[in-house]
Amino acid sequence: MVIADPIEEGLASGWKHIDASLLNESQTLEADVVIVGSGAGGGVAAEILTDAGLTVIIIEGGPLKSSRSFNMEERRAYPNLYHQAAAMKTKDKAIGIFQGRAVGGSTTVNWTTSIRTPKKALDYWAKDKSVKGLSREELDPWFEKMEQRLNISEWPFAPNRNNDALKTGCEKLNWDFTVIKRNVKGCWNTGYCGMGCPVNAKQSMLVTTIPAALEKGATLVSRAKVVKLEHHKDKIFAAKAIALDENLKPTSVELTFKAKHYIIAAGAIHTPTLLMRSGVTDPNQILGKRTFLHPSLLSGAIFSDPINAHSGAPQSIYSDEFVWRDGADGQLGYKLEVPPVHPILIGSKTLGYGKSHAELMANFNQLQVTIALVRDGYHEQSRGGQVHLTDKGFTLDYPLTAEFWNAARRAFSSMAELQFAAGAKQVLPISEGMPYLNSWAEAKTKIETMELAPLKTVVASAHVMGGCPMGEDLKMSMVDSHGQSHYYENMSVMDGSIFPTSLGANPQLSIYGMTARNATRLAERLTSSKS
Repeated sequence: MVIADPIEEGLASGWKHIDASLLNESQTLEADVVIVGSGAGGGVAAEILTDAGLTVIIIEGGPLKSSRSFNMEERRAYPNLYHQAAAMKTKDKAIGIFQGRAVGGSTTVNWTTSIRTPKKALDYWAKDKSVKGLSREELDPWFEKMEQRLNISEWPFAPNRNNDALKTGCEKLNWDFTVIKRNVKGCWNTGYCGMGCPVNAKQSMLVTTIPAALEKGATLVSRAKVVKLEHHKDKIFAAKAIALDENLKPTSVELTFKAKHYIIAAGAIHTPTLLMRSGVTDPNQILGKRTFLHPSLLSGAIFSDPINAHSGAPQSIYSDEFVWRDGADGQLGYKLEVPPVHPILIGSKTLGYGKSHAELMANFNQLQVTIALVRDGYHEQSRGGQVHLTDKGFTLDYPLTAEFWNAARRAFSSMAELQFAAGAKQVLPISEGMPYLNSWAEAKTKIETMELAPLKTVVASAHVMGGCPMGEDLKMSMVDSHGQSHYYENMSVMDGSIFPTSLGANPQLSIYGMTARNATRLAERLTSSKS
């Protein structure tokens, strides 16, 4: 069966794409709007602004790939499509972080889970973080708009065994669970979303908003890293970039981008890093602080029957049983989901070697994995991490506090109870020194006294948020509730860095909806001043 490749077809039709790795000379490009980043925020903004008749340049540090590039092999996907080959870690190496780096950003490699921003998060932002105009009632029309645009709907097919175990455990324990909405169209249910969709079913920015913007005349510049924003008084007047070669190493070619308005959408970590490197106005020293990760714990379970967790929609069931149980600012809550289980991914997120590792991998097809995503940023003892600039780039210092470990212990207990209720023979909390546990009673006792510590306990994240928060109070925010800079009249931020806390939910739909709202207002303002 021939699979249409919208990227190749678009390029052949005359899209304006510049692969900066092929440039030999420095140059300057101009447009009404320059967008730094092509992920959930950058892609949505690009389509809305070009629809409004504005000229747009999208700058992306990673390469432009297409479905022909996605061969479902981990060894190629991680180095080609992720920051630091999917091996990014916090400063102390205690938390592994997954972030996409290609045209489409993390939307090209995420697992398609699409959840509207929880009302409790929005209520907390309004009450404690000076955010205005972002109630669920005000946001729901934008979520509906983006759900229609990106074909987001409840997954209509049976969950794979990995997700079904989560569902079964919840049913047996009378816990809350929900069927996930996914942004797919004609999905083949292969289970390889994290390696780029080889059939263009995933409605990522790579196959939706960015092609739409290019069709309307936008320019895409790939393999170009924006290193600095030039500014004077209350205006940005240029974005300076360096071209990257095929291996994403800097070349001697420099690029200068000039625009009437600049949108920074490089994602949490990279947006605050760029702004810090540019020395923008930040009188209250907010940039890079309160960076949130949904730090996640893993629990493995061995079943008698094949789980085949590498096959089928990676995520189709979640449980919010424990997310908000103690209120927004009570004990840290955690969301229960499952990850896809592929050999390199699970091999890099489990402990042990030699005999113990061989034993785990021998049971690979019977292995079910549940994850608990801790909702950070709402508690006085959960202030997230801080990005620091270094000579080589940046570090993210994210201390794991006693409050986090308290949540981790409760989460390991919940995951073990759920997995045994679903029929697991054995459960293995992924933390150094923990043995296979043979019953819920044994697990309850062992988890109560298990040692939890950085580098002993595996912690991972695929949800980076914060670092450039929104709000109306200048003492706690860098941009207003529409993403407009407090200090520069021609700069906005449109990505997950504007979240004042984590969400307690997977972030892509929140970024889509809020960006649609903010970019629409910006387009009205820019076109009004143009006429």
